[in-house]
Amino acid sequence: MDAQGRGRADDIDPADQWVLNPNTGEYEMRLPPSAPQSGVPGPRKPPASDTDPSVLGATQPLGRSAAPGRPRPETPGRAVPPPRRRRGAPAPEEPLPGRRGRRPAKKAAKSKKVLLWTGGAMAFVLVAGAGAAYFYIEHLNNNIASVSDDGASTGGFEKDKAINILLIGTDKRTGAGNEKYGDAGSVGHADTTILLHVSKDRSNATALSIPRDLIVDIPDCPTTQEDGSQKVIPGTPQTRFNTSLGQDDRTPSCTMRTVTELTGVKPDNFMVADFNAVKTLTSAVGGVEVCLGKDIDDPDSHLKLSKGNHTIEGEQALAFVRTRHSVGFGGDLSRIGLQQQFLSALMRKLKDNDTLTSPSKMLDLAEAGTKALTVDSQLSSIGKLKDLGLELGKLNTKNLTFATTPVIDNPAEKVPTTVVLNESSAPQVFDMIKNDVSFTAVKEKKKKEAAAVAARLKGTKAAASEVRVRIMNGGAVAGSAQEMLSWLQVEEGVTKSENAGNAPAELAKTTLEYAPDQADQARRLADIMGLPGSAMKPGESVENAQGVPAMTLTLGKDFKGAGASQTTPAKAPADVDKSTADKVECAE
Repeated sequence: MDAQGRGRADDIDPADQWVLNPNTGEYEMRLPPSAPQSGVPGPRKPPASDTDPSVLGATQPLGRSAAPGRPRPETPGRAVPPPRRRRGAPAPEEPLPGRRGRRPAKKAAKSKKVLLWTGGAMAFVLVAGAGAAYFYIEHLNNNIASVSDDGASTGGFEKDKAINILLIGTDKRTGAGNEKYGDAGSVGHADTTILLHVSKDRSNATALSIPRDLIVDIPDCPTTQEDGSQKVIPGTPQTRFNTSLGQDDRTPSCTMRTVTELTGVKPDNFMVADFNAVKTLTSAVGGVEVCLGKDIDDPDSHLKLSKGNHTIEGEQALAFVRTRHSVGFGGDLSRIGLQQQFLSALMRKLKDNDTLTSPSKMLDLAEAGTKALTVDSQLSSIGKLKDLGLELGKLNTKNLTFATTPVIDNPAEKVPTTVVLNESSAPQVFDMIKNDVSFTAVKEKKKKEAAAVAARLKGTKAAASEVRVRIMNGGAVAGSAQEMLSWLQVEEGVTKSENAGNAPAELAKTTLEYAPDQADQARRLADIMGLPGSAMKPGESVENAQGVPAMTLTLGKDFKGAGASQTTPAKAPADVDKSTADKVECAE
């Protein structure tokens, strides 16, 4: 039998030959029992096109067939019995008119298994869609558009580290029907931007929205041009964040640099979607249920819905995420809340719906997802998207927090049209993401270990004058060791301290190593510096310049400067707007 014959055996759709294995979380090809075949080959069918889903799986091993000229014996009058059903299993449904019969979709053992394979929604959904059917690799790879990250990223996410993905929604009006949304000639600014942080242990994540009207400093941006040449686009101080993309031919890599400048967090990858992404993805999953706390009739976004629950898709879904004048205070911050509600609903739909247990539906989702994406050059294949999806799929939606960068109205404007950072809480939010601190109360996997770390700060403390410490620069800003030495000696009375130069290797975090008999000295220095228990490393002492045992303080990349507390906040500031993806909220 040829590949096409195998793909259409017994009139079964090839998409239904892919079945979710609940033990591995991946799809495998399962073939039904073949009917007896004649040793005489029949006429071949016309070849299918390269993009015809009917040829999926055609390269799978076909098993052993009858040797040429040796037809298998057939028993006259004896029909081949159909595959057996398990005892007590419901009878298969009748196929719809005009469609081939399909086997009932096999349920996954747990909904978490579905997320584990697909990548859990949005980049969520975009990654889930893209990673959903990687047996369709070549075709889907051709769907994905990519642009250079121009060295602005970390080089791509890694499986054993925290992940930071920059998600950008542009206001570019290309695509059927999108010109009616005004500004048809838009170059495609960063209209919606979310920094998605996934913790190293994958137990929690934070989706931090960055307002488009936030005043920021856009840095100089080395940019790869369409002809492959390099060009540095000059930066712009004190301008709207959304102009970090599109304006002056800036590419997503410039938005990435701007986010790094703003938050101190360097993204691993970026993903860009336009208006069409919202329309096609919501249609691919059969619509998303949203809740309204009041009637909405917005002539600008073309959204008209009554109070209550609604299932929206396509044009209506796009209108929903673009609405701002009819919700909240009628500005961009109100629209951000609406978009976060929409993304939460979309994730819940993917998790609870049977969409991702049906290979044929997953093909639609994969097709829509890959066509909707523009990704960085480090993430430009289905294989890489699938790997990212597997990492994101480990996440529980109740531990995904949507938050908005803390801002205030721009005090320089009589009638505020832009916002600036709220300096009392924004740095704390950025610090939590940078140091992988959850915004939700996630159960600690290692409570005993956490208690032991905290216990290092408890106990007697030596006098500051008795603290002996050598200070080394292990990745902090040049001159930090000397700055720290001067502060300790002059301001804090730690006179038995010395500058030991550069550390042999860079460290991500500041550490204090000490011998057991120096624990009281370590506690005093930790108290002076605001060091957390995790920075204290019981170990060995070293001899200082006078030949006396001393501790070693190594200033890591996270060092905030002499006199600044080194302890990362344990929870988000009270004034930060946040919600979790597992809860249904109604737009007001």
